[in-house]
Amino acid sequence: MPEELPLEITPQETRSHIETGARVLLIDCREPHEHAVCRIEGAHLIPMNTVPARLQEIDAAADEARVIVYCHHGVRSLSVVSWLRRQGVGSCQSMTGGIERWSLEIDPSVPRY
Repeated sequence: MPEELPLEITPQETRSHIETGARVLLIDCREPHEHAVCRIEGAHLIPMNTVPARLQEIDAAADEARVIVYCHHGVRSLSVVSWLRRQGVGSCQSMTGGIERWSLEIDPSVPRY
């Protein structure tokens, strides 16, 4: 059995996985009004309250790719990832610091709010 991934991943590690062509499903668990302000290119909007209804879809994707969840500061995404892991989705991680940290450290063109 593969070693379990750490619960959290940094924005730098996330960018590295994306840039090297690793299979990554980036999930934005913020609300639609937050997503309208800013987003990370290629991310899928799945608001936190809709994650349970989309569990099968996320679980199936996790068989093919690393699932990385982010929110504004990393609190909601950590909660989502903890819940997903309790449902048996092991290959998921929360991006520490959320899109705020992504904007500060990776892509300053992403607006902050």
